[in-house]
Amino acid sequence: MLKVRTVIFIAMSVLVIAGLAFAGGDVEKGKALFNDPSLGTNGKSCSSCHPGGSNINGQKNSFTIMGKKQATVKEAINFCVKMALKGKPLKEDSEKMENLAAYVKTLKGKKRKRKLIKGC
Repeated sequence: MLKVRTVIFIAMSVLVIAGLAFAGGDVEKGKALFNDPSLGTNGKSCSSCHPGGSNINGQKNSFTIMGKKQATVKEAINFCVKMALKGKPLKEDSEKMENLAAYVKTLKGKKRKRKLIKGC
């Protein structure tokens, strides 16, 4: 009986640790990626078009970008990476995507006056 309890305890511990490791990504790392021009090839970052996360409400269920509907925050991120940053889309289950999505989900959609930046 003690062996069964030990095995169950170890299995539950592994599941909890694995769940924490993959739950939602790291917001601070995502913020760094949001400001990193290496996501694309044109020298721009997400913050080039959205300084401080302006005009992004990451808490929505779907997004319309340039007239095209994106069903999830990850689809919206990849659309912008591909179209605005001229980069390769991120794999949906990659650490970069998880971190960037975690940060974007914290944004509240505040509108800021900004200069029009060509390509945004």
